This record gives sequence, structure tokens and C-alpha cells, in this order.
Amino acid sequence: MNPKSFAVLSATAIMLTTGTANANLLFDIYMGGTYGIGGQTIFTDDKDISKSSTSYGAVLGMDIPLFRIELEYNYLDSAKITSNFGMVNAYFKIPTPILKPYIGAGIGMSFDAKYTPHNLPETKIDDTLAYQGMLGVTLSLPALPFNIDIEGRALYAPNMFKIADNDVKFLQYDGRVKLRYVF
Repeated sequence: MNPKSFAVLSATAIMLTTGTANANLLFDIYMGGTYGIGGQTIFTDDKDISKSSTSYGAVLGMDIPLFRIELEYNYLDSAKITSNFGMVNAYFKIPTPILKPYIGAGIGMSFDAKYTPHNLPETKIDDTLAYQGMLGVTLSLPALPFNIDIEGRALYAPNMFKIADNDVKFLQYDGRVKLRYVF
């Protein structure tokens, strides 16, 4: 059997046999959406430009008692830059009954990003590696299959594009709310 086919079949079997969130299983599968408000700063050799921004996203992940692993899509929008990011995140959480503090890190890529400077034509931004760090708290609703995450986040993408032969670094920082439905 092809290794890729075996991996897909194994992942499908695991997801279909997980049951509900109240079944006291070893892990839970979840999906959800995020919304954030913050700012973007682009760093060049001669100046920094900061603008307020909003972020929207979707997540699909697996929640294990001390860890959480997820795939995340982000759309970031400000007055000058719109960008899409695909990330893989890992979280370490402190197991408490209702409020669960956590810290996380992620790595991924930007894609289909555009920079629109004032009175200049739009520029497509190069696809580049991106990193992020998260710090937050999860509110677990005992009777409902929903979790609410409130977090602070910083996303950094070095050498995202060039302005006049200068590499530009990108920093997105925001506060986010994430609603997750646990299957």
C-alpha cells in the first residue's frame, strides 16, 4: 500500500472513532474560527511603518491533555497590506478545571499577499516563512462542546518583500478571540 494512502486512511480512521467531547477520550478533534484586532509594522532599513489591522482565521486541531496541535489559516488586513498565512501551531497548556492558561508557537508560510503603498501600484509580496508566538487562556464550557480562547499573538515574517532593494520585515501583533467546536 502507498505510504500516503496509508497515512490518509489512518488519519480518517482516528478522526471517525474519536466520539464526542464528553467521552473522556485521550484526545479531542476540534475546528473553529478566530477574530483579532491589533497592528502591523513593516521594518525597512530607513523607517518603520505601523498601521492598525484586523485578522480572521480558521483552525482545525487535536487537543491532548497537556498539548494542542492545530492547522491554522489567517487573513490579515490593514490599510497597506493584505496577506494570507498557513500555520502549524503547537501549544502547551496548564490543566486546570475551567480556565486553562497556555503558551504556543507556530511556523508556516505567507501566500497571496499584497502591499499597496500610498499613490503607487499594488505589489505582490513574496511567499516567505513566518513564525508566531501565542499566550492566552482557554475557557472550557463544561456542559457545551465549545471552548473559547482569548490570546495575545505576535507573527513575524522576515524578508517578506523588497522596497528599493531593502528587505522588509513584517510584524503582526494582535489580541484574538477563538471559538472552537470540540467534536
